[in-house]
Amino acid sequence: MSESTTPAPAPTEWVGRPRPRSRAGLSIYSILLIMLLSVSVLSSIVVGIIGYVNGTEALRSIAYQRLVEIRENRSREVSQLFATIENAVRLGAMNETSKQAVRAFTAGFDELQRRHPTPAQAAALDAYYHDTFAADLSAATGKDVDGSTFSPRDGAQAYLQYNYVIPYKSWEDAIKTADAGDGSAWSQAHARYHAYFRSMTQLQQFEDVLVLDTAGNVVYSAYKGVDLGTNLFDGPYKLSNLAQAYRSAMDQNVVGDVVIADFAPYYPSLGTPAGWAVTPIADGGEVIGALAIELPIDRVNEVMTVGGEWDANGLGRTGETYLVGHDGLMRSISRRLEEDPTAYQKDAVNAGLAPAAAALSVHNGDTLMQQAISGDAVTRALAGQDGTLLERDYLGRDSLTAYAPLNVDGLNWVIVAQETSAEALVPVEDFTRNLILSTAAMIIFVCLLSLVLAQIFVRPLRRLKSAAQRIAAGEEGVQVDAGSSDELADVANAFNDMSRSLEIKSHLIDEQAKANEQLMLSFMPEGIASRYKHGDEAITQDSDDVTVIFADIVGFEELALSMSSEDAVARLNDLVRIFDEAAERHGVERVRTTRQSYLASCGLATPRVDNARRAVDFAMELEKILERYSTHQGVQLGLRAGLDSGKVTSGLIGRARVVYDMWGDAVNLAFRVQGDSNEPGIYITQRVADRLPESVSIKPVGEIQTQNGAQRVWKVDAPVPVVEG
Repeated sequence: MSESTTPAPAPTEWVGRPRPRSRAGLSIYSILLIMLLSVSVLSSIVVGIIGYVNGTEALRSIAYQRLVEIRENRSREVSQLFATIENAVRLGAMNETSKQAVRAFTAGFDELQRRHPTPAQAAALDAYYHDTFAADLSAATGKDVDGSTFSPRDGAQAYLQYNYVIPYKSWEDAIKTADAGDGSAWSQAHARYHAYFRSMTQLQQFEDVLVLDTAGNVVYSAYKGVDLGTNLFDGPYKLSNLAQAYRSAMDQNVVGDVVIADFAPYYPSLGTPAGWAVTPIADGGEVIGALAIELPIDRVNEVMTVGGEWDANGLGRTGETYLVGHDGLMRSISRRLEEDPTAYQKDAVNAGLAPAAAALSVHNGDTLMQQAISGDAVTRALAGQDGTLLERDYLGRDSLTAYAPLNVDGLNWVIVAQETSAEALVPVEDFTRNLILSTAAMIIFVCLLSLVLAQIFVRPLRRLKSAAQRIAAGEEGVQVDAGSSDELADVANAFNDMSRSLEIKSHLIDEQAKANEQLMLSFMPEGIASRYKHGDEAITQDSDDVTVIFADIVGFEELALSMSSEDAVARLNDLVRIFDEAAERHGVERVRTTRQSYLASCGLATPRVDNARRAVDFAMELEKILERYSTHQGVQLGLRAGLDSGKVTSGLIGRARVVYDMWGDAVNLAFRVQGDSNEPGIYITQRVADRLPESVSIKPVGEIQTQNGAQRVWKVDAPVPVVEG
């Protein structure tokens, strides 16, 4: 049978003076005072919070409405700006001058293709690209640049750049020149049409104006950048956004259709982002070229910054509007950068912008394609939504934000209007200050009133507290008089009932403690039981000289099959009881039992010099007990026991369900000795045989293999006198 679960030890009875409290608790007077103050203070706080929230929401709503109006105004102006740009490009392409110019420039360009630069010209071009352009581009982008990548690849490109690009130190100087005086057909066309395109560029504030033929050659540039003469199909800028816009416009082949290309880094502009508007030029229904203008960054910034008149346009000290592209980068300038570049660089880096990007923005004087914008506002706007929210802006400031997608064909941009919450919600500070002052005055008044009321309420409770202390000190029969209040009278009756109940429960606890102790001692040694009662968690005991008895009742399983479960358990309990009585006589301690096995030890709880002899005597008596039982009950039961002496460990196993058990080499060997034989009998190891007196008759029955080698096994075949323990 399995061991029963050990009950938890009963609490130790405490007698004497009350234990002092480890810390002082709040008195009833304090609790009442705190309660009264809490109710009044909390009510004031709740009223204040409600007023604060309502006031804040009202002011925030007004601020949001103002930002939405500003956002819509800027959105309309930006849309109108791009409509104006598209119309200007469309009208420019339809102009007769443009048609004549593209034919003239194309013819002149084709003529120049047959010319080859002289060695001196080639050397000058190589020096320019290696020493000037590559150095400038590297300084602007922060990357190493190989100038040969951009060097002219054909005669026309080399000729035009030698005469119209490398002689000038700045683009402003280059645009002023009408004729290089070389006498070429291209220079004649330039002298005739350059004034027209220069006026278009300067009056419209375009960054540049280009004319392209149908083969992808840039046959004209107003500012004479290094893209003059290059081919957008196989030249160094074939992957640029200009090349993409040109191919798209020429593929569509729709006269008057304008293709807008979003801003992207453009090497001829020294890496400065460039956006383009491209439209075909047609004459008599035939497309003869294309007109491309570089989008005017300054005009976009002027619209978004309202010409620097932020305060006059309702944006206060911190408000601004800006554009953001599909890549999450700004498409217009930051107000902070325009007003204070040093402060912008510091704030942007602190908010997470890469120091190199912040430094480049300050260097270029623009945040175009440098300042990253993240957050829910941009994400929602790019998804086609518009609305308002409160979030941290790109400089790490809590800001009220109004967002919406921008309605410009070909550009996946969004527009954002924002103002810091600290500025937008300034009136809340005055409201909060007045609220705090009024709440403080109310709290002072309630404090004085609470002091008086608490004194009145606490008097009968103090008498009740004194009675409770007498009961805690062990006094019985305490009577409490808490006045005439029904509630306090109920408490007094409860105290009286508690006093009587504690006396009864004290006796019950004593009796239960004794029963628990007897139960623990019935299946574990007294020393281990004592340690368990004192709260030890890992309880074990090592014993160097113990004889282990592992006995099986042979035939009990067959007997149990012929009877009911209740009868089988009853008979087994009778046998175990008789075995326990024999064990007590021989000084043997039972460890545990199973359905047909009995594990015991001698010398474990009480060390004994003759533990081997006592164990064999005990086993012999068990054999006789089973013989008598078999004769009396008319059944056939026998004993098969294994004994070994040596070192064992015993202890308690488990937490929720504690079991006393024993283990070790001696236990394992005793089990193997009895388990290796099918015949009943008492089997002992050599270590047990060596310690038996000569009066015990034994005979060898074989060997078993262990980790330490072969171990001889003996069988006891002579009766041994029963020795009283």
